[in-house]
Amino acid sequence: MVHPQSQPSSFSFAVHHRIEETTPGAGGPGPRHGRTGTITTPHGEIRTPAFIPVGTKASVKAVLPGAMAELGAQALLANAYHLYLQPGADILDEAGGLGAFMNWPGPTFTDSGGFQVMSLGSGFKKVITMDVPVDAEAARADDRVAVGKERLAHIDDDGVWFKSHLNGDRHRFTPEISMQVQHRLGADIMFAFDELTTLMNSRGYQEESLERTRLWAERCVVEHQRLTVERSHRPYQALFGVVQGAQYEDLRRKASADLGAMDFDGYGIGGALEKENLGTILGWCSDELPEDRPRHLLGISEPDDLFTGIENGADTFDCVSPTRVARNSAFYTPDGRWNLSNARFKRDFAPLVEGCDCYTCTHYTRAYIHHLFKAKEMVSATLISIHNERFVVRMVDDARAALEDGTFYDLKAEVLGRYYA
Repeated sequence: MVHPQSQPSSFSFAVHHRIEETTPGAGGPGPRHGRTGTITTPHGEIRTPAFIPVGTKASVKAVLPGAMAELGAQALLANAYHLYLQPGADILDEAGGLGAFMNWPGPTFTDSGGFQVMSLGSGFKKVITMDVPVDAEAARADDRVAVGKERLAHIDDDGVWFKSHLNGDRHRFTPEISMQVQHRLGADIMFAFDELTTLMNSRGYQEESLERTRLWAERCVVEHQRLTVERSHRPYQALFGVVQGAQYEDLRRKASADLGAMDFDGYGIGGALEKENLGTILGWCSDELPEDRPRHLLGISEPDDLFTGIENGADTFDCVSPTRVARNSAFYTPDGRWNLSNARFKRDFAPLVEGCDCYTCTHYTRAYIHHLFKAKEMVSATLISIHNERFVVRMVDDARAALEDGTFYDLKAEVLGRYYA
């Protein structure tokens, strides 16, 4: 990316250790792209691999920004779609940007809003199923919506018309508008506007969508460079292109090569990803993407997916799952995910996890938080969320340290063997 002369070193990425250099055998046949590195932003550094907790509406649900810093979060990610609708990008711009608005001093990310436009616009709320039914061909539909819902988003080659899920107002997102919104939001790293497809879309539509996303990416780069000059009084904001292509090797490789040739600071890898093929698909992308740019794997936080992602070249990850499951009383342990509302925890005066260094585990018991949840006290979500975020952040931190000292595959076997036993 061409930076203004006044901001020559405000964003950078340096690779430190590669998995082939530290781990004999590198995990078996085929190349492995895992590495450690440092992303430098105007608001601080991110040591990678790193998990980036999600604060969708400029708030990690139920957790104060100060608590996120204490549990080791290096950066936070917010959502452009939601902040555009409420309170409005102009409000964040006037406040001095996302970090200042939410009192978070560290690096920040915003995604482009493409996922929400598609998922909410199709009536799927927050989750789009990636499961392929047995009779997949019969189930394919390129204009699929959730049962009983109307389509609120309509895509054309220029952009997307969509209705707000809040009040039904009609809005327009184009690559240019997404860039303008995200520049006003002021995050250190933002993503190009893309079209998200699912595994249910036909091959023909995947090809059509991929070309549309490529053309949108070019427009995002042009508008980003214009706004960077226009807004030179603000810190430089890095722009990541987003690789789509679903489960198809040729499409993933083409998207990676096309976007890799553009003037992006880094890359997001998103869209439909079959869980069992996550590492293979990510490997295709890492083969083609520039080695000297960071790669962000969108929407991932399960332990097996994190280790697979790190091994195959992802540098950063984000996901809402740690706080979402916490609001339903689920908490992570080295032996799997447990539900604290279960009656067996009523008289359990141990911490959520013995030896965990998070605020919750060093101050409260399972019995107390079980009581809070049963009593519908809101602080129950806060305490479980703090623990869950710390659990995932620490897991990725441990994987980074293991990659550096050559014990990555030992750690992977130990952690996953116990978690999924």
